[in-house]
Amino acid sequence: MKMMLHYLANNKMYAVKVIPQSRVSKPHQRGKIINEIELHKSLQHKHVVKFSHHFEDQDNIYIFLELCSRKSLAHIWKARHTLTDPEVRYYLKQIISALKYLHNKGILHRDLKLGNFFVNENMDLRLGDFGLAAKLETVEQRKKTICGTPNYLAPEVLNRQGHGTESDVWSLGCVMYTLLCGNPPFETLDLKETYKCIKEVRYSLPPSLTPSAQKLISAILQKNPSDRLTLDQILAHEYFTKVRLLKTLNSNYTSCVMVPELNPPSPAKKFFTKMAKSLFGKKKSKAVEKTPCEEKDDISKLVSGMVKHSIGRQMSYKTMGVNEATSPTVQLASSGPLDTPAEEESRKSASRSFKGTVASSTDGKGPQKRICSDIQQQIVLHASSRNPPCLSKTKPLIWVTKWVDYSNKYGFGYQLSNQNVGVLFNEGTHLSLCDQRRTVHYCLTNNKHFSFPADALPEKLLNQKHIVDLMANYMEQNLMEGGDVNSEDQPSPSSSPLLLQWIKTDHALVMLFDNRTIQVNFYTDHTKIILSKSSDSSYLLTYISKERVSYSYPLNVLSQWGCSPELRQRLHYVKQKGL
Repeated sequence: MKMMLHYLANNKMYAVKVIPQSRVSKPHQRGKIINEIELHKSLQHKHVVKFSHHFEDQDNIYIFLELCSRKSLAHIWKARHTLTDPEVRYYLKQIISALKYLHNKGILHRDLKLGNFFVNENMDLRLGDFGLAAKLETVEQRKKTICGTPNYLAPEVLNRQGHGTESDVWSLGCVMYTLLCGNPPFETLDLKETYKCIKEVRYSLPPSLTPSAQKLISAILQKNPSDRLTLDQILAHEYFTKVRLLKTLNSNYTSCVMVPELNPPSPAKKFFTKMAKSLFGKKKSKAVEKTPCEEKDDISKLVSGMVKHSIGRQMSYKTMGVNEATSPTVQLASSGPLDTPAEEESRKSASRSFKGTVASSTDGKGPQKRICSDIQQQIVLHASSRNPPCLSKTKPLIWVTKWVDYSNKYGFGYQLSNQNVGVLFNEGTHLSLCDQRRTVHYCLTNNKHFSFPADALPEKLLNQKHIVDLMANYMEQNLMEGGDVNSEDQPSPSSSPLLLQWIKTDHALVMLFDNRTIQVNFYTDHTKIILSKSSDSSYLLTYISKERVSYSYPLNVLSQWGCSPELRQRLHYVKQKGL
């Protein structure tokens, strides 16, 4: 399922939901789509995404919807992390208006979350995605299926008591909390723990929240559905009544609220500048002496192809029970050949790696050599029907075999081929477990490194180590290793590379390490390109195929002899993105 833009003959632009016929091949699958279409067609409200029309061909079903050019609250939240009280009131009032309309028509949405609140050019909110919507039934007739998005599920839904209007109100409280606090109230690293917190209504209210916001959230997130405020009672709460509400949200209100910049300056420039420094120091190219203007032009070319961040939506699903829902709420992706739903979501989520990056190992005092005049020129490869002979023997390579993206709360975790595990935290610190987890390496944002025995760790680092342990255990138990590269099994602690920075493009994950290794993981087929320095300071390119077989080539040999279309296509993508 995907969304795309489309112009009709009347020159009007629509958002088009495209559903492959392969996804609706079974009667019950087609029935769900028909139910969604018929239900959405019947809705007419200023804060509900307008349904235009639909049709299908042999390949897809196409649903034409109102275009909301400012995307969704998920995009705004990712760009801003938290919103102000005036903004939250502005959006909540519109959400409540849409919910009252639905509930009065006897319809439950059942999947309220940031990604389903769309925003148009005028910053007006539209409620959309009715894939899980259902008619309101009596308590006895309610379906007991657990459906929705994990972080927003109500206790009664998890306890199989059915979904009522109060369950939508609960989700609304979770949305309010997320917008004000920056993360959902019950989010944890483990899905079962998240469900336990929801059932026990165990969450914390940050002291930074205003008293009225704390009171309203507490009044909504009540375990007993009958104890929760109704939609009308929420609007009558002091959070709304004792302040002046915004009627519009635009640039005229920048003194108290900020209209989100959904196209912020690309973080790629910062990323690749750091990559260039890490790889080459500051030595000028011997081949061509460039003027400052030419250097600036090259940097511009270097980052011009990088795709801006894309924001994914949290997974919505139906499950037969809590014990069967084994995928964690963290966004993650495996190096193995199979996608889990959570891995697919990870690819869609925006990288927050630029909030926390480890300082480059270079001190910036040496001469600089341009990345464009070295790697990029060698990546201009000739077309060939096959690759040149690969190296039969190579120096052992340390590379990322598994990774997990939990940057929406903690950071980015990864496992190396030598079994060391590290996490680059959002605030920029880095903690890794080495020597079969007996040693802890810690790096501050000022590039100061510390090592401790795992059983004698300073108390201040215990929380971060606990997070690393959780990610490490998850990767070990659930993710596959991604290839057969000749790797060091027992390296010395000092030889283990440190992740400096990472970024997600539209098709790949890029990771930069302090030992000048760059790894590019392609999402769709799990192929990988690893660029590393060999012993003679030349570059070695290791390619891991979709069959998880590795091949290593000197980069200059590939430049001279060319390579197969399979490898050339990926290298062309890497070159386009500025590597």
